[in-house]
Amino acid sequence: MQPVNVYSQEKQPTDEQLELDRLILRCKKGDPQAFDELVKRYSNRCYAYFYRLTGRPDQSEELLSELFVRLVRKIRSYVDGSFEKWMFTIASNLFKDSLRKQYRQKRLLEEKAELLAQNEGSPRQCPELFDKLQLAMEKLDRETAEILNLRYYSQMSFKELAEARKEPIGTTLSKVHRGLKKLRMIMDEL
Repeated sequence: MQPVNVYSQEKQPTDEQLELDRLILRCKKGDPQAFDELVKRYSNRCYAYFYRLTGRPDQSEELLSELFVRLVRKIRSYVDGSFEKWMFTIASNLFKDSLRKQYRQKRLLEEKAELLAQNEGSPRQCPELFDKLQLAMEKLDRETAEILNLRYYSQMSFKELAEARKEPIGTTLSKVHRGLKKLRMIMDEL
């Protein structure tokens, strides 16, 4: 009786799959060159995926960067299977998270615009103000927009904000002040 070849019944891995497995193993060991190779291998496809979903190059770039940051953090949790499926699941979740964040920001801006319109007494000014504020917020860098949203829309105190960001309160105060200054400048230009 001859020994049974287990692999004859299963799909044999291709050279490309074996190369990818070795690359992932190097990534799991923390090899920075392996991560560079992984980025080169998948960045075009992932960027195209995000671009098809968002239609915006800037947002696609941001999502792509976040994807590779997450891959670096989570690569050790990857187990055998389809790496691409695992990676695109992470990419899909990132996109869904960004949609939720955009929805929350839009909702908060609408609430703020509504409050401003009530205080102004002129509902006709609300759409212009909202549009202007929305455009200005989109032009801010992500960190600045986030800190302003947390401070003014989530109504976090400076102390709570500093604790959440794990930074000294003086740093938080400074970032909020600079963020408001940037926002005013952008709104004046619009």
